[in-house]
Amino acid sequence: MSVRIFVAGHNGMVGSALVRQLSQDLNNYIITADRNELDLTNQQAVQNFFAEQSIDQVYLAAAKVGGIHANNVYPADFIYENLMIEANVIHAAHKNDVQKLLFLGSSCIYPKLAKQPMQEDALLTAILEPSNEPYAIAKIAGIKLCESYNRQYGCDYRSVMPTNLYGENDNFHPENSHVIPALIRRFHEAKEANSPVVIAWGTGTPMREFLYVDDMAAASIFVMNLDDETYQKETRPMLSHINVGSGVDCTIKELTETVAKVVGYQGKIEWDTSKSDGSPRKLMDVSRLGRLGWTAKVGLEQGLTKSYEWFLANQMSVKC
Repeated sequence: MSVRIFVAGHNGMVGSALVRQLSQDLNNYIITADRNELDLTNQQAVQNFFAEQSIDQVYLAAAKVGGIHANNVYPADFIYENLMIEANVIHAAHKNDVQKLLFLGSSCIYPKLAKQPMQEDALLTAILEPSNEPYAIAKIAGIKLCESYNRQYGCDYRSVMPTNLYGENDNFHPENSHVIPALIRRFHEAKEANSPVVIAWGTGTPMREFLYVDDMAAASIFVMNLDDETYQKETRPMLSHINVGSGVDCTIKELTETVAKVVGYQGKIEWDTSKSDGSPRKLMDVSRLGRLGWTAKVGLEQGLTKSYEWFLANQMSVKC
């Protein structure tokens, strides 16, 4: 008997990776809806959709996302849209007897100066990074929605907190993208124009962890399908989320130089230190996920190479 799986956000980077991997199992029947078919911020529309679809599982990968610039310029959009999406989907799942749901959050839920590597129990222990606080608060609310529906209604709604993701179907917008796609595009265009210098933002000293999106999709499916007894060994009602990452970080300077190498840019890199660095370090403690039996497979340079190959093959669709 087939499992009817709704992937919310299937056109996004993580959602599309989930669809690719879930589709490999012929027992899975994948349900998707474009934005023009279903507005996830519209409660009644989401409720009607769930009532019509007889859904067994939900992967909640839909979200409004962006880098430091986008979070600073559009804070109201980030908190409103993300709160609406997760509240509507999780509530509709409960109202329509969906037993299994996986909510995808973000590492920005943890305090700005959280002890490194960041463990799950660091949540709500100190002040968040101000530049993306609205987005982080929305993601924390998603975790608490899952916990609350589990406690009150006996649902099986789980949460995974990915580190910085990149890969196929990333957002390469020149202003609203995250660091890896922004660097790939910047170095590619500099190489094409024979520019002698590329300007990178910040000091280059912050440390970040990155995970290739296909690894994230694999981890999500792994966590969704863990039997309840195994899952409960590593979680408890008030600590239900699980970190997902590579467990390895690097400086932004090291990342920038690696992207330049992958792209083939041979000019000079200069740093605009007037730009914000954000948190000094963000490394996930992924020991819980490791104990459950999953580790990342794709290394950073391999993942960057795959990302650049995808960018080259899809340049016309990513230029805006």
